[in-house]
Amino acid sequence: MAKKIGLVVKSDSNARRTAADFTRWLERRGHEVIVQSGPPIPGRQDSKAPADLYCVFVLGGDGTFLSAVRWIGDQPIAVMGIKFGEVGFLAETLEAHIYKAAERILDHGFETFPRMRLTVDIHANGDFIKRETVLNDMVINKGALARLAQIETYIDGYHLTDFRADGLIVATPTGSTAYSLAAGGPIINPSVPAILLTPICPFTLTNRPLIVPETATIKIGLARETSDIMLTCDGQVGIPIDQSNTLVVRKSPHDLHMIRLPGQNYYEILKTRLHWSGGRS
Repeated sequence: MAKKIGLVVKSDSNARRTAADFTRWLERRGHEVIVQSGPPIPGRQDSKAPADLYCVFVLGGDGTFLSAVRWIGDQPIAVMGIKFGEVGFLAETLEAHIYKAAERILDHGFETFPRMRLTVDIHANGDFIKRETVLNDMVINKGALARLAQIETYIDGYHLTDFRADGLIVATPTGSTAYSLAAGGPIINPSVPAILLTPICPFTLTNRPLIVPETATIKIGLARETSDIMLTCDGQVGIPIDQSNTLVVRKSPHDLHMIRLPGQNYYEILKTRLHWSGGRS
């Protein structure tokens, strides 16, 4: 049966060449292919993936995958990453296996693994102005010349602390292997229902990463007037913020549906990506 397939492609000559060959391969089998190149542009007709897509293949690294997630939005469209990037924690298979994987998915169906996302509600002077949804993380970061940010943080209405730091990362388990990991945060299996808070270079060494339940509501603001502070969502969208802004972070009601191939093991992928040594005895 003919299917409508989404294809999101990295801005790279090798990825584009492979995408062109893959598109022809799909079309010869009677499938319709919708190609999205580059990040979606709000307001454009192609800024949202068609609702009737059977699935989306992503040819690229984690940045391209996160761009594809924004294109899909809250729609329950299954997605699979094909690794072209350097790290590729979000990729399910390698470029060399693209046709084998696609043939199995198109002929025999697939199973998906839900990945939690977060919503970030942005308020200014108490008024709601914007909502962003993230798969990996939202990051509050100071500019190169700005002084330490003082980030007032509440968990379920309880004042946790004021982080004096270069910034703060609020991440999903999926995002625990992204920026949070580089900032000293723990790795969390994506099946664990949790949200991770990781301060970036905290002034107080007792400010450590904290894991809270996925049911938590996290409220964040700047405790004092500080210039050159940026909110970044999944590394895709940057929004300047100041003392007038309040951020409310919660688990999104819309999980991402990632295609999982038979025989894949999360810990095997983790070992490979992080170059951990050791094998079976």
